[in-house]
Amino acid sequence: MTFHQFAYHNVVRNARIYGAFFLASLFSVFVFFIYSMLMFHPDIENGFLGNVSILGMIVAEIILVLFSWFFIFYSMKAFLEARSKEFAILLHLGMEKKQLSKLIFLETFLIGTVSIVVGILFGFAFSRFFFMIVREILMLDELPLYISWEPFVLTITVYLSAFILISILSVYATPEKNLIDLFKGYSDFNTHHIYSLPKALLGFVFIGTGYILALLTSRMTLYSFGIITIILITIGTYLFFTDTTQFILEKIRSKKHVYWKKYRMLSIAEQSMIMKSNSKMFFVVTMVTALAFLCVGLLAALSSYTSQYDKMNPLGLIYKGHTDNPYEYSHITSIMRELENKGLSYHMASFEVKKQTSSYTQYEVEVFSESDINSLLFSYGYPFVRLSPGEAMFIPYSEESIKQLSNLSVKTVLMENGVEIKIDKVYPKLIFPSSIISLNSIIVSDEDFIRLTNPYQASPDVEPGYHLFTFDIPQWIETKDVGVAIYNRVSHEYLKDHYSLPYYFENTGLKYSFILSTYSLFTLVGLLVAAVFLLAAGSFIYFKLHTSLELEKKKFDVLKRMGLTDNELKRLVNAYLVPQFFIPLGVALLHSFFAFLALQNLLRHFANISIVKELVFAFVFLMIIEVIYFYLIRWRFITHVRD
Repeated sequence: MTFHQFAYHNVVRNARIYGAFFLASLFSVFVFFIYSMLMFHPDIENGFLGNVSILGMIVAEIILVLFSWFFIFYSMKAFLEARSKEFAILLHLGMEKKQLSKLIFLETFLIGTVSIVVGILFGFAFSRFFFMIVREILMLDELPLYISWEPFVLTITVYLSAFILISILSVYATPEKNLIDLFKGYSDFNTHHIYSLPKALLGFVFIGTGYILALLTSRMTLYSFGIITIILITIGTYLFFTDTTQFILEKIRSKKHVYWKKYRMLSIAEQSMIMKSNSKMFFVVTMVTALAFLCVGLLAALSSYTSQYDKMNPLGLIYKGHTDNPYEYSHITSIMRELENKGLSYHMASFEVKKQTSSYTQYEVEVFSESDINSLLFSYGYPFVRLSPGEAMFIPYSEESIKQLSNLSVKTVLMENGVEIKIDKVYPKLIFPSSIISLNSIIVSDEDFIRLTNPYQASPDVEPGYHLFTFDIPQWIETKDVGVAIYNRVSHEYLKDHYSLPYYFENTGLKYSFILSTYSLFTLVGLLVAAVFLLAAGSFIYFKLHTSLELEKKKFDVLKRMGLTDNELKRLVNAYLVPQFFIPLGVALLHSFFAFLALQNLLRHFANISIVKELVFAFVFLMIIEVIYFYLIRWRFITHVRD
């Protein structure tokens, strides 16, 4: 038998040990390859949607590469520990350490090569179905399957280099051990682990402070608080698993009526050693699981924004221009012609908006006339505005502002024309998107509006008002092809340092198509990345359990000889596995909960939407997956210790 044949037979003989590692690697290659197929697709690379998709694909690819390399490295170290007795026998029989390193390298290279080939084959077979999903999401006419060398070369290069480098690092990064230590196998549970009380308390303090800062995060403090919160939570989580858990378990051991009860002493003593010995692993699992939760939670937030987009943007098309805008007539007639050619019904309302100075605040206020507003309200089917001379009404700029302005009563004078008004009510529904009107916008009676003959005091340096044209379109999703030339001109102008156009145009249908396509692509990217994270988080625990399986099996054999029943065995296994699996999961869930409280607070500043329902659904779904995964690992563990 040659050396290469010996390496091959080693892999086949240890198929049970390497099975989970092989499947996890295969899944990473599979996800990476289908992303690469989409990223290099010639139909996706063109246009705005192509830029969005490529950016998302590149970010996902980078995340997957970095995480996959770390995952493969950790898995290799775990499996090397699991085979320590086998290596001890080979060294005892005369194998040199250089030959052992070569053997490990050949085995890893073989497993890596097979996982790359099988992952690419599965990815290419699945690509056609994946393209069908993307085609529907992006509303493309077609997205055919193609063959190009780029995805294949990129995937093979990334993962082959990963397996080669990590197999070398795994061998040389493993600390030198004597033969006697290798024969003993993985055993780090024989000493009582001490902890540092200051570090244990700091774990609580850092995590608690991070949570408080997350709750206090606002638009103004996002960057400063955000960075500090991440640092505190990361350090606090590490200290929690290295010292705080030992402090908690020590307190439990001091309660004799709790500790000295049935098999609780055995399980608590065992957990104390497990938590300390595997503190770094639990820290990694917690942070990886939190990343998976954050990924899915962000997708839920995007879903909430997408589903509530029509409420925040009640109008299909909006055209806003200076009072002397020379393009106004041609643009409006062009938009109306395009709507009629597409067969879309619409109601157009035109507004003359005047700017005045309020004596109450000394700030600019935008004034709308009662009849102009009622023209739009008629299209909405909303109640009309009825105002007497001297009365005025606030125009809400968000759902939240309706509550704030309803309790406000202001007596003021429009200073340029000496018109006295009292503003003591707010229109109870959202009329305009917040991006169109200012925060100080009011409705006055037609009689008072006619009296506003003198222009705004800051003119001509500041426009004294503007003309506004709104198009209420029931089928506003189908307006994405209307006014595209005007929209592109406005978009290009925004890229410049100074906006100089005398008009502004907003196409809700076109913006929604961009948002929906971007969200859908991020959903595909995010869900698969989250799946890789969750798979890896569970695999870390499984690998560590597998590493110490022989030792645990001996312990349970002793207990069975002492009379441990099958039901007691299951309860003891639960007491052994549940903390290892659900403490990191619980901490990760708690981190994610406070992160999304901060996100919800930020979203209220940018858009008045709630993400609670979507987050609850996403987290419940993830918890169900984790529970299923736990029972699979528990089943495999019980099967092993029973044999």
